[in-house]
Amino acid sequence: MVTRRRGALAVPRHPGGGAAGPRSGARQETLREHNIAIVLEHIVTASEPISRARIAAETGLTRGTVSALVDRLIEARLVTELEPLAASGAGRPAVPLVPARGTVVALGLEINVDYTAVRALDLARRTVFERVEPGDFRAGEPERAIASVLALADGALAHVERLGARLAGACLALPGLVDRRTGPLRVAPNLAWRDVDVLALVGDHPVAARELWLANEANLAARAEAAARADTGSFLYVSGEVGVGGAIVLDGEVFAGAHGWSGELGHTILHADGAGRRLEQLIGQDALLAAAGLDLATGVDGLVAAADAGDPRALEALARAGDLLGTGLANAVNLLDLDHVVLGGIYAPLAEHLRPGVEERLRAHVIGGPWVEVTVSAAQAGPFPALTGGALSVLRTLVAQAHAVTAQF
Repeated sequence: MVTRRRGALAVPRHPGGGAAGPRSGARQETLREHNIAIVLEHIVTASEPISRARIAAETGLTRGTVSALVDRLIEARLVTELEPLAASGAGRPAVPLVPARGTVVALGLEINVDYTAVRALDLARRTVFERVEPGDFRAGEPERAIASVLALADGALAHVERLGARLAGACLALPGLVDRRTGPLRVAPNLAWRDVDVLALVGDHPVAARELWLANEANLAARAEAAARADTGSFLYVSGEVGVGGAIVLDGEVFAGAHGWSGELGHTILHADGAGRRLEQLIGQDALLAAAGLDLATGVDGLVAAADAGDPRALEALARAGDLLGTGLANAVNLLDLDHVVLGGIYAPLAEHLRPGVEERLRAHVIGGPWVEVTVSAAQAGPFPALTGGALSVLRTLVAQAHAVTAQF
């Protein structure tokens, strides 16, 4: 159990950032813990305000049980009642329920090759604070990158305090292999980091007061994408940045693998330019800008503008990138048997230029293609999705452990 500090919630944590595992149903207290999590999850994930009666109908709980649990959630400032709906018949009018705004906040943090960033979300999934700081962290200096992201966290924590909100926790996205069992970042090639104990470098900074999680950037971005695509069950997510990441989403859940290292699409080896090279060396952001004859400072916005203006070199670079990306994706699709690919990160704004080559290679090389079409779409989660995914991971555990929060009131 994490001790409660001022402005923070004492909620039990679970390794890897997932929700709580199955619990025994033998004790009455266990049933209450389970049921209050179910009720809060229904309210948080509902596409529109939901009533007590509807929750009871969908969960099989009695109306009396639901009403008592909702009262606890309201008292704990996790749920808010809206004005009653006009009655359409006999009986009392339904009172819509929504996640509380601005009362509980989770932080998503990110260190990437050319920026650090923070985003704070409340339980209603509203962004209440956000900052992105450009920088160049290619030189392999973990202390400098961590100092940058912690400075951004300071601003977020100050804003949370001004709101009068409680901090649920924070999750830091990193572009590399994060060992979910033992904690260190094992390797981040584009940062030139290897076996870096990130938590030790964070030290006793206030952002770690609620236990700071670490996770792979692409996996967190895919979690945000899954939340944005509530009707999409399974897909292969590819995240283009300076490097190239990937994630596997199965029935709405990110499949992390035995160590949390799945989805490393950028490390697929392709034979190009007369040698075997990693995919991210060929089509990462820096490689694309160089192939298009653009300065690195131009960024993806400059590449999009050049391509939209019909610049021949930019169009040629993107056409080749689409072919190479499609080849890498075809290999992954053949292995995983997925029929939808989502282009995220810098590939989202470039999707219209990349899609023809990607789709052509998928049609040519996916063995099941004659029977099942592999569709390709641009990501919907918005800019810096790993920030959203990190905050959502924290809020998800809060929902699963709602009993611990309500017990404090």
